[in-house]
Amino acid sequence: MPELVALDLPGGAGFVDALRAVWDTGDAVAPLDPRLPKAAREVLLSTIRPSRVVASDGEHHVLTDGLPVQDGDALVMATSGSSGQPKGVVLTHDALLASARATTARLGVDPSRHSWLACLPLAHVGGLSVVTRALLTGTPLTVVHGFDAAAVEAFGHSGRATHVSLVATALRRIDPAAFTAILLGGSRPPGALPANVVVTYGMTETGSGVVYDGVPLDDVEVAISHFDDDGDSDSDSGEILLRAPMLMRCYRDESTGRVLGPDGTRTWFATGDAGCLTEDGTLSVVGRIADVITTGGEKVWPDEVERVLSGHAGVAEVAVWKRPDAEWGERVVAWVVPTGEVPSVAELTALVAESLAPWAAPKEIVLTAELPRTPSGKVRRADLR
Repeated sequence: MPELVALDLPGGAGFVDALRAVWDTGDAVAPLDPRLPKAAREVLLSTIRPSRVVASDGEHHVLTDGLPVQDGDALVMATSGSSGQPKGVVLTHDALLASARATTARLGVDPSRHSWLACLPLAHVGGLSVVTRALLTGTPLTVVHGFDAAAVEAFGHSGRATHVSLVATALRRIDPAAFTAILLGGSRPPGALPANVVVTYGMTETGSGVVYDGVPLDDVEVAISHFDDDGDSDSDSGEILLRAPMLMRCYRDESTGRVLGPDGTRTWFATGDAGCLTEDGTLSVVGRIADVITTGGEKVWPDEVERVLSGHAGVAEVAVWKRPDAEWGERVVAWVVPTGEVPSVAELTALVAESLAPWAAPKEIVLTAELPRTPSGKVRRADLR
């Protein structure tokens, strides 16, 4: 049976060589994040259960409790674990190829003229998918260890890379004009974006972004499972469902998350995200269903409030979450990293009231020097206190 091999390596040409070597033997790869502390690393290894670990010194460390993978499995990617224990997502070679082809077609990438730069953590699908996409389409690729704004911008301006994948924090630190196209994912995008920035929607389970600027990639189907307070199907928004060839095979324990029916046909994958489809089929993502705030019986989506608040001149970064409230059950709270002059509750309330329902306005502001984030850039709302 094929093995699962964990790569505990920094980003760079050596990582790509090791990935190729494992695939050449028919085994699958699980990239580890070198930044993880020992305790978190042990939890991850116990979850994905590789047979061996390739260390940065080139040594192969055999693990006694490893589990095999199936023929055709290519990757086991850990979810961010932003809430609860991480899961191992099993992606096949066929899924990676489908993703690479669909992305390349949508962006019009020509391997004879274009090249990719991978500068995000390779233990996350947003970073590693750049590598697999380039390898599977024969597109020139440069992999660097970690994001350095000056170096990344220099790659673009010099023409050594034309395409790159970034998160919002990284995008704010470079000149976007340095690249032909920038894929943006990982967290809520800024309000105003240059024309060459493509906002992607996807997750580890989809092998990378599968919806670009609201439009599904080729062969990607999107549906909405409608819901309201009573569980009826009469509301416009609901849970986003996906069906696509680039979806995962299953989670590592193989008991959950399967996207193939008994006869091999694809089934719908419930994303846990809320959204709606316009008449022309454009997807609008509202936020994580688990993140909804219920205040006075009304629903508030933090992502929508954050989008509005980020437009205030005094707000450098913002995260919206909740605190218990004796009167309303839960109250909306904004954690703000100020740009300098501190905005007042009244100012932010008025700003939200201009475009959202009045109950969506924050009743409290918490000033902070930084927001707690996962390694992939997503805000850890559970850590907001």
